[in-house]
Amino acid sequence: MKKEPKILVVDDQPINVRLLEKKLQRCGIQVFSAFSGPDALVLAKETVPDVILLDIMMPGMDGLEVCRRIKEDESLCDIPVIFITAKTSKEGKIEGLGLGAADYITKPVDLDETLARINTQIRIQENHRVNLELSQRLAESRQHAAIAHVTEGIAHNLNNLLGVVVGYMDLLKSSINNPERLNRSCDQLEKAVKRIVDIVRELTTISQFDRVRKSPHPLPDLLASSLERFRKEHPVGANIQLAEPVPTVSIHTNAELFEDILGRLVINAWESYRNGSKEAENKVVEITARHIESPTREERPSIEITVADRGCGIPARIRESVFEPFVTTESAVGRGMGLTIVRHSIQSLGGSVGLKSRQGGGTVATLSHPVTPQSPEEAAEKEEAVAQ
Repeated sequence: MKKEPKILVVDDQPINVRLLEKKLQRCGIQVFSAFSGPDALVLAKETVPDVILLDIMMPGMDGLEVCRRIKEDESLCDIPVIFITAKTSKEGKIEGLGLGAADYITKPVDLDETLARINTQIRIQENHRVNLELSQRLAESRQHAAIAHVTEGIAHNLNNLLGVVVGYMDLLKSSINNPERLNRSCDQLEKAVKRIVDIVRELTTISQFDRVRKSPHPLPDLLASSLERFRKEHPVGANIQLAEPVPTVSIHTNAELFEDILGRLVINAWESYRNGSKEAENKVVEITARHIESPTREERPSIEITVADRGCGIPARIRESVFEPFVTTESAVGRGMGLTIVRHSIQSLGGSVGLKSRQGGGTVATLSHPVTPQSPEEAAEKEEAVAQ
């Protein structure tokens, strides 16, 4: 059964209110009436109407002030306000609309026109509610699909790795009298077990992202410690070039997580060079940091870090899904969680990451990280965006 619409009519002239009441009630609309600004605010809280018809010219608290307070109230701000005004000037109408009003009606009021404008706002609100419900269902479906995809990927990779373990266990049994083959089998078995351990550790890392602690850190120190950590954990011949100067700003972050993010991008860039190719002779990984000033008051200043290589680039077959778990350019079993970890890590710090092909060959990874702490409202918006 369709819900009966609720309308709040606010006017200091009782005769105007009564005329609107009769017209709206005959059309199956539930009407609440207030004859002053303060009464209107109280009644709006109690009834939460679908639309508010609000006279501008009232003694004491006028309609403009009532509208301003309604739009400042989180529980009422989404209710459309239609101004009833005797003002015919363009400036008067703009003033009302500028406060957040959805529409206006000029006195003397035409009852049929008023009803039409009310019905329009009711339809808009109903469509908005339907869209919100659909968006929520879509977000839930995407979340379920993502969980299913991750679960499927984990099961597939672990099963493959366990198959490798079982295979080499059989080889060990048959290699008792062949020390050389026995050692090779032990080495391969150890690698497979380490990959299983790595997958479990990476999944544990993702589950802890919502509990990271952040504090101010100078960007030059962060980059230096990140590269130092990378060289300790990955003793490879990567030629890492850090462009100078590095912005002398501090960012509110988790140092350990930041170092891990940058390290994963660097190793991803280094591994993009094919062994034996012309580009592999140098294996240059270029890192650049920039301070991005906020273009508007709503946006916060940020730092942008790029990690660029001249390697094999992003294959077309995985370009759209490169941040999904277990998507990889390698054929090795049990790989492909690195960029997934990067994306979830930087999002937990309030930032973002993107990959694009580099002109002339290679890939550019771009990290964006806010300079200032994330507000609770921004965190909620970020969480909603991630869920979608």
